Formats: sequence, C-alpha cells, structure tokens
Amino acid sequence: MPNLSSSLVGKHNQRLNALAPSGIRSFDKKISSIDGLIKLTIGEPDLDTPEHVKQAGIDSIKNNDSHYADQTGKKELRDAISNHLSNKYDLKYDADSEVIVTVGATEALYSTFQTIINKGDKVIVPTPTFALYFPIIEILGGEVIKVDVSEDDFILKPEKLKAILDEHGDSVKALLLNYPSNPTGVEYSKEDLAGLAEVIKQHPMYVLSDEIYSDLTYGVKHYSIANMLPEQTIYLSGLSKSHAMTGYRVGYICGPAEFIKKVGMVHAFVVTSVTNSAQVAAAEALSNGENDPVEMAKIYQERRDILYKGLKELGFSMPEPKGAFYMFAKIPAQYGKDDENFALELAKKAKIGVIPGSAFGPGGEGYIRLSYASSKEVILEALKRLQIFMK
Repeated sequence: MPNLSSSLVGKHNQRLNALAPSGIRSFDKKISSIDGLIKLTIGEPDLDTPEHVKQAGIDSIKNNDSHYADQTGKKELRDAISNHLSNKYDLKYDADSEVIVTVGATEALYSTFQTIINKGDKVIVPTPTFALYFPIIEILGGEVIKVDVSEDDFILKPEKLKAILDEHGDSVKALLLNYPSNPTGVEYSKEDLAGLAEVIKQHPMYVLSDEIYSDLTYGVKHYSIANMLPEQTIYLSGLSKSHAMTGYRVGYICGPAEFIKKVGMVHAFVVTSVTNSAQVAAAEALSNGENDPVEMAKIYQERRDILYKGLKELGFSMPEPKGAFYMFAKIPAQYGKDDENFALELAKKAKIGVIPGSAFGPGGEGYIRLSYASSKEVILEALKRLQIFMK
C-alpha cells in the first residue's frame, strides 16, 4: 500500500481543513455497532422502488442502452420532468433549455453552488437544516449566513430576511430554502412564500429551492416559490425520496435557460452524464408512477401519527410534520440540552438510534431527529423502549 510522498503532505485544497464531517453520518457510524440497535437515523426510505420502475431500468440494460446519454439528460426524462412539474405544481419549464438531469439532488446542489458562488459570496441558510449545504458552500469559497429560525416555528420570516439583507447588502448571492424540511418536516405555506418573495424580488439574488420531499406531504398542498419568482429561483429536486430510489441517484435542476446553460457546463465537467438505466427508470416513475408517492405518503403518514402521539405522551414537544419523514423532537427539560449525550445514552441503554439536533446547525441544540422511514412495527418497538428508558 503506497504512502503519500512527504513532499505532498498538506498540498491539497486548504478549505478542506476547515470542513467538519457530516454530523449525521459520523454519529450514525458511532452507534451502528451496538447490537440490537433500532436505527431511526438515516433518511433512507424502507419501501421498495415500484416494480414498473425497476422493470424499466432492467429493460434499458437488456436493450443495450449503453452509450453516452445527452449531457443534459435523456430527452424522455427531461420531458417527463417538465410534464410532472407542470401537471402537479403548475411550474413551466422547457424540457430542452430549462431542465438538466443530475446525479442525485446532491450533485444538483453542488453544481448549482459551483455555478453561482465566487469567493466571498454569502448564502443565507435558515437553520436547523440538512447540514450538507454548509460544506458545499464553504469548499467553494462562499460564506454561510446561518439563521436560527427555531423560535419562529422553524419558518424564515420576511422581516428577519429583510434585516439580514439590509445588513449584508449585495454580498448575499443566494437564499437556500428546503421544504418540506429535513429535519423538522415543516412545510412553507403559500402565504409564507409570498412574504419572502416580496423581500427577495427587491434584491439581485438567487433562491435555491430544494424541494426533494415535495411529493410526500400530509394534509397540505405543496407550493413552490418558483411559481412566484421564476426569474430568480433555481428549482432542485429528484426521485430518491418520492419513489424510494436513493440508489438510482437521479436528481434535476430547473431554472431560466441562461442559468441552465451555465450550470450545464459545470455538470458536464463533473459527471459527463447520468447512468442510462437510472434515467429510463426515472422517466417511467414520473410518466407512469404519479400515484406511487401518494401511496407511500399514506404509509408515512400512519407512521408519523404513531410516532408523534407516542413522543408527545412521553413529554417531547415538536412541530407536527407536514411533509418528509422526520420528527424533530425537543428533549424534555429534565434531561438537559446536551442532545449528543442524550442520543448516545439512548443508543447505549435503550438501543434506539437517533441523530442529535445539533448536527443540523443553530437552533437544533436540545433536539433529536427521528426518521419514520421505518416500518410501523419498528416504530412501535422504539416507542416501547423509549418509554422504559425514560422511566
């Protein structure tokens, strides 16, 4: 096994030295060796990819669909994305010039940030939130403005956004929104988004709208800020959550044609194109699987209701999730605010794996995130163990 030449030690991108490891992944790894652990940690759907979607991917392979796809994505998938967004959310994107297919939503995020960030640019990120956003911005030379919204029902309010923009001026390049939210499950209403749009349109800035969980909502209609600010919004999503396709790695970016042309350059340099069979499966999911997320959402909602009721009875407090499949629960006061220690004790003594809330940035301290992308039986067993632990 080769060792790196001593003359090369330290000769790498120095921004990497300042990046913290993923709090979600590192904590999950820390507790995963515990025997008998019930894991409510990772946001991984336990449901299977629909059969018709899998078959489409299989057929693609059998039909020798093995040559380079268009760098912006297969035409059939771009058409399916455009039609899906138009039919379900009334979003109008031209499949040929305003849609690009990416290797999951993660690449969509990276390529988008790479396209817009110059050294010193600032990005506003309401927290607590999915912490992957922070290192991507920082490694590209940007600065994250973390805005704790935990005291505002986990929603960024227009007056708070205005105050930040008044303070930082044109150095703010973008606002990142994620809704329904990971980790809280909170959804922005049409009124919430309209208030933010009124502030944003007065400034030369992008809105990066990560709506990966938009197809999994409970009792509310999902609206996109892209309907209100199409000229400033970059819409990001994918099929990992909606169709239980995390391993297929298919995401997409939609926005004004001028922007898509630029982000397409970054995308082409990074990945060339997305795997053919995964794109064919994704096209099938969006074209003929519109009801698949509806059925999955019913299952998740039943689990949400069980977990929410059980946690409330044990003294936890939390917003009732309106989307995604996470519960962000505030630890009862008698256990203090050290969420990492609480989560470790929970793993060791009750054999329940959760993620400490501090992994999601300011405002997450004193909370734990539980994923209910697990079976009803697993959730009931976790609640039983938790009840014994808290006695």
